[in-house]
Amino acid sequence: MPPKPPRKPAAPKTGQAPRRSPAGGRQRRDDGAEWVEGSDPAPHGRRSGSTGAASGRPGPKPARDAAKRTPFRAPTRPRPEPVAAVEEVEEQEAPRPRRGAGRNAPAPRAVGRSGRNAPVEAKPERLHKILAQSGVGSRRDMEEWIAAGRVTVNGKPAEVGQLVGPEDKVKVSGRLVHLRFGSLRLPRVVLYHKPEGQIVSRDDPEGRDSVFDFLPRMRGSRWVAVGRLDYNTSGLLLFTNSGDLANRLMHPRYNLEREYAVRVLGDLDDATLKQLAAGIELEDGPARFTTLLDAGGEGANHWYRVTLSEGRNREVRRMFEAVGATVSRLIRVRYGPFVLPARLKRGSTMELTDMDVAKLMREFGLPAPEVIQKRDKRTRK
Repeated sequence: MPPKPPRKPAAPKTGQAPRRSPAGGRQRRDDGAEWVEGSDPAPHGRRSGSTGAASGRPGPKPARDAAKRTPFRAPTRPRPEPVAAVEEVEEQEAPRPRRGAGRNAPAPRAVGRSGRNAPVEAKPERLHKILAQSGVGSRRDMEEWIAAGRVTVNGKPAEVGQLVGPEDKVKVSGRLVHLRFGSLRLPRVVLYHKPEGQIVSRDDPEGRDSVFDFLPRMRGSRWVAVGRLDYNTSGLLLFTNSGDLANRLMHPRYNLEREYAVRVLGDLDDATLKQLAAGIELEDGPARFTTLLDAGGEGANHWYRVTLSEGRNREVRRMFEAVGATVSRLIRVRYGPFVLPARLKRGSTMELTDMDVAKLMREFGLPAPEVIQKRDKRTRK
């Protein structure tokens, strides 16, 4: 790059004569640099007439030569050495209980090296029980599957009543099952409004729609149906991922009523109604309605409300057919304490809150943790 041209000396103010040395010619400054008479010795940006002897004030300090400036030196004071970070924390102090907690304050949890809750050692449990607890199916179904050879433990066929632990690998029909030991987590329970034209089965040779295709998806577990409805029956169905809860909801010991709305072609006389209330002999044993009420209508649109305390295959239809009546439509409107919600559309699900699930489990004698925070009901189309 070409050198920059020398900067012109600043012009003196009006009425002020430029400073000149008494001897004329070159002058030497205090720092040893020379300057020519008539040039401006002040640094750039300062005006020569603003200071000096003419104003009676001492002139500006002479600027040092850039080549003679003292270079910057870093401070020589030693810095404190950084403290080495602790790689692994062996123990953590449990937080102090807040004032007023009293005896009900939660006990401090055991904390491991990673800071998470220390795992609780699980005891071995019976195979059919742990499979039901893991959401594979009911205990009765698991016993049948074990006897049929569909379950293996560590690559060997399982036996009914066999004990398994967390270290065992259990497979059902060749698929590995994630077992849950000592878990007090709440299961999930959903209500489903089944439309006509769906089956309550995962496998169908005819390829018809299955209710399980319309349920919320889960990872590590599966839905268990509480009872069944045939292909041409609609209404309320319950599903849960707890085999124990499903088994108790279906067990005859708990005597849960099933209520149906039945549309019959034609009217039934009093003798026929009394016969249905007294009991009908079917191929698989006697059957009777707990209640039988006339819900109104006439002709091809006559409705009845009936209740049963059991759930055999096509029991309601077979009872009406036994007295010569034809059922044109059948809807389940209640199962035990659960009523089909009016706002629940066909093909939609509604999940129970944690509070409702915990209450249901205690009513059926199953352990349930204390629920602190509620979970809103979720409706899924």
